[in-house]
Amino acid sequence: MATFEGIWVPLVTPFRQGKLDLHGAQQLALSLSGAGIHGLVVCGTTGEAATLNEHEQDKLLCGVLEAVQNRCPVLMGVSGSDTRAVAEKISHLNTLQPAGFLVSAPSYVRPSQEGIRLHFEAVAAAAHGPVVLYNIPARTGVNIEPATVIALERHANIVAIKECGGSLAQTTELIHHSGLKILCGDDAQLFNTLCLGAHGAISAAAHIRPDLFVRLFELVRAGQIERARALFKQLLPAIHLLFSEPNPAPVKAALALQGHIQDELRLPMTPMSAVGRVKLARALDELMALPFAMKIEKPGFSIGGRSRQLGLVR
Repeated sequence: MATFEGIWVPLVTPFRQGKLDLHGAQQLALSLSGAGIHGLVVCGTTGEAATLNEHEQDKLLCGVLEAVQNRCPVLMGVSGSDTRAVAEKISHLNTLQPAGFLVSAPSYVRPSQEGIRLHFEAVAAAAHGPVVLYNIPARTGVNIEPATVIALERHANIVAIKECGGSLAQTTELIHHSGLKILCGDDAQLFNTLCLGAHGAISAAAHIRPDLFVRLFELVRAGQIERARALFKQLLPAIHLLFSEPNPAPVKAALALQGHIQDELRLPMTPMSAVGRVKLARALDELMALPFAMKIEKPGFSIGGRSRQLGLVR
């Protein structure tokens, strides 16, 4: 089973002349897994899953699983506002055997916390593997409250949460009071969240120089906070630019500038602006000039320890 720690990347979905570029997705997945990331997510928000039909989603998942083999685990993103439909979709996807499912709260309908709890319990019951909760109220319109998260821990299949609630106070509460693995979903807060005791991140920005994001995680885990802080300050300008326009347009622009994929999105998403691309190109030049990150041999530092509550970036 995947450990649901470390740096996971929500894979973009490459397109070529309007069609799914499966070869491009496989090559990108291989490159990321070879750079030492701890896992991949297919059909997340960054993967433009809302614009992919069911056949394309299945094809993409199968293609990425085939490409990475056992190099890293692969989560499948699943979303929807109809609990029955989401459970049925997961029942179908079980046959493709992903490492688990990343499932967001129902969007638009804005259910109560009780409705959210029952939704995830039904989804988890349908899954043959682990379920990672995805809290992103800016997109769904509803926050998964810490009490609801803690209540959901009773289900054996629910193992982690990707937290994008925008509140370090809520993240801290989850770290201290939840038994789930806590994964940061806000790249600009990555250093702070890791220092507070989070177990890792699902990071769109880690498409670019994934080795440095893995290095950041390892430095914090090893208790080398000042070195981690210095590295994060080098990453932060690019992170800000990668989210300066709606995701995943800047990430795709960066990957296109590096020659990995075509700079193509599906409506209603549009490519990054020309002005943004110029700024991004400069930041990429600086980021790519940084030395290749070597793995830390002796981490020796406990995830989630109170001693890590220090050195936050303000």
